[in-house]
Amino acid sequence: MIFFHRDPERKSQGNGMVSPADGRVVLASLERVDIFMGPCDVHVNRAPLDGIVKTTEYIKGGHAPAFLNSAKKNQQNKIELQTADGVIELRQITGILVREIICYVKPGDCVNRGDRLGMIRFGSRVEVTLPKAYEPLVKKGDKVRAGETIIAVKRL
Repeated sequence: MIFFHRDPERKSQGNGMVSPADGRVVLASLERVDIFMGPCDVHVNRAPLDGIVKTTEYIKGGHAPAFLNSAKKNQQNKIELQTADGVIELRQITGILVREIICYVKPGDCVNRGDRLGMIRFGSRVEVTLPKAYEPLVKKGDKVRAGETIIAVKRL
C-alpha cells in the first residue's frame, strides 16, 4: 500500500506541456494524449501547463479496463484548465479495480505546470487535450513521467 501511494517530488524542466501522469501512452494525436497508469506507476496526477482551474466535474460510469478505448465510459473526474494557450481538459478515469478518484483542486485555483491535481487509486487512465497551437512529441507506447516528460510543444 505504501509503494502504491507514493508521491515523489518532481521538477518540471524544459519548455512545453508536461505529462499529467506516469505510465504508457495509449493514444497520441493532434487533439489529445491518453496515458495508461499501470500498478507500478505513481498515481498522482499533475498539471500539464500553468493555468486556472475553470471547472471540475465528477461523472459516474463503469469500470472497463483502463487500457481499452471503451474506458471513456468509466467513472471519471473532468478538470478544465484555462491556460495562456486556451482551455485544456484533463480526465482522470478509473479502471477495472479502481473506485476512488481524489481531486486536489477546485474552480478558481491557480496551478503551475507540474503541480499536483489529484490521484486515482489502484490503476487507471488520464486523458488530456492539447491546445490548438501544440503538437505531440510522444507516440503510442512511449513511457512518460508526470510533471517531467514533455508530451507536446507549440508549433513554430
